Amino acid sequence: MTTTTRQRPAALILTPSAEARIAALMASAPEGAIGVKLSTPRRGCSGLAYSVDYVSEADPFDEKIETPGGLFFVDGGSLLYLIGSTMDWVEDDFTAGFVFQNPNAKGSCGCGESFTV
Repeated sequence: MTTTTRQRPAALILTPSAEARIAALMASAPEGAIGVKLSTPRRGCSGLAYSVDYVSEADPFDEKIETPGGLFFVDGGSLLYLIGSTMDWVEDDFTAGFVFQNPNAKGSCGCGESFTV
């Protein structure tokens, strides 16, 4: 009997623009950084915020996503809040930043900096 395993989908979908930004971040990363990590610390008007930071060591509970420009990690404690989300990088004349389409978010603050589940 032949057993086939299918690869499970990533917890978070990265757009090509987000992957390009991760590559740019990794190109100028501080020494010792092995990747970039997304987490959802408690802060802001609505309770949770998105935070993207360099990481110097892998946590076995984090979700690891290999991108063309480097490793991207999703904090293990934040996975339940982010499953099925899409992360994009958007730049216009006034602002630049990661933008999240999160089907788990039930609301967000007026400034868009934090969300609630």
